[in-house]
Amino acid sequence: MPRILYSALFYLLLPCFFLRLVLRGLRVPAQMERWPQRFGFVPWLDRHQPTLWVHSVSVGETVAIAPLLNAFMQARPDCRIVVTNTTLTGAQQAKKIYGNKVIQLYAPYDLPGSVARFVQRVQPTLAVMVETELWPNMLASCRAGAIPVFVANARLSDRSARGYRRIGALATTMLDCLSQVAAQTDADARRFIALGLDPARVTVTGTLKYDIELHHSDWQQGQARRQHYLAGRPAPAHILIAASTHRGEDEQVLAAFASLRKSFPETLLILAPRHPERFQPVAELVEKRGFCMARLSESEPLRRTTEVLLADTMGELMALFASADIAFVGGSLIESGGHNPLEPAVCGLPVLMGPHVFNFAQVVQTLTAAGALQTVHNSAELATCAQKLLACQRTRQRRGEAARAVVNSNRGALQRQLDLLTDLLPGPVPLGTCSTVPDVLATKNV
Repeated sequence: MPRILYSALFYLLLPCFFLRLVLRGLRVPAQMERWPQRFGFVPWLDRHQPTLWVHSVSVGETVAIAPLLNAFMQARPDCRIVVTNTTLTGAQQAKKIYGNKVIQLYAPYDLPGSVARFVQRVQPTLAVMVETELWPNMLASCRAGAIPVFVANARLSDRSARGYRRIGALATTMLDCLSQVAAQTDADARRFIALGLDPARVTVTGTLKYDIELHHSDWQQGQARRQHYLAGRPAPAHILIAASTHRGEDEQVLAAFASLRKSFPETLLILAPRHPERFQPVAELVEKRGFCMARLSESEPLRRTTEVLLADTMGELMALFASADIAFVGGSLIESGGHNPLEPAVCGLPVLMGPHVFNFAQVVQTLTAAGALQTVHNSAELATCAQKLLACQRTRQRRGEAARAVVNSNRGALQRQLDLLTDLLPGPVPLGTCSTVPDVLATKNV
């Protein structure tokens, strides 16, 4: 009964979802691409090859699961991998990371017909949900099809746990559909169990986010960019990056930067909004504040007078981190839960974040304890902390090395989660008996 009521409410709200999709498509036409997939109209796949279905909502989850999927591809080359995303940026990130090694599709809306249609056409052997992406009809369809569900890199904050408790029986029904949960921390595991998950189905593995890699090409590109961005600027010249910012944060970052430039006038700010639809509004905000701005997408040489570089592209964040001296990670000065501080940490950067970090609470706590991360509560504190870091190279270096050491010392979740994942799959098909990943979007009729 609870799932019936949930589905009925979803159907009632469907016109709102569709209107939102259309409005976003007017601003960003790519948002409307392949929209029938959101109703489960995906290509029919060959049923004779084992298929791993991985659902990662957006950019953060797609990046987080990448080490596990890359390792899985090596361990089980007989399996086809289907990656679904909810957002355009997540889909673009999946294409950037995997190319044609996986089939990328949009996830269906969590409606009984849409999900059942998707499952019927994809025929997954095993479903992987990344972090806390649990949807009632999606899980019910997996259970009806006897498809095991593995929750990779699972996290459950106090806030999320309270939300699940409010839906009571519906949450219990969802948890009953899970075959194995790889919890990031003991606290995450306890919250899942408190909601009703069988303790035998949860294993504390640590977080895959620590298994993040800084590719040599990103490091080289970052150093080349740094040299280019600071060319012609007299010492001391520095780069501050504000990454994955949200509305309500850009204003605070720009206010802090204006204060910072009074002491360090040759500093360049790289401002990287989280969502593509905000690139233009942020550009207008920067210009309104009177800063000399350049756009990364235009690939024009930076002048010495350039104060803000707007990172209005996707997929270049690691190289941008590698070019910087200090990183502020967004989604944290507003109540959005924060984004991944380990990306700048693996680049050896001291990290600044706001107080709203419930998405990465344990990671932030670990980095803070190591002296690698500082919490700031407003633009004034952001300016003060950045100024102190820029004033002392030794402090920046010490905190950056501490950040990188935290990442290196906490690796290992990858192998533990890979073992759990492969244990849920039937034995491998002999090599040569299954087809390679096809370009289904070009060769199959929807």
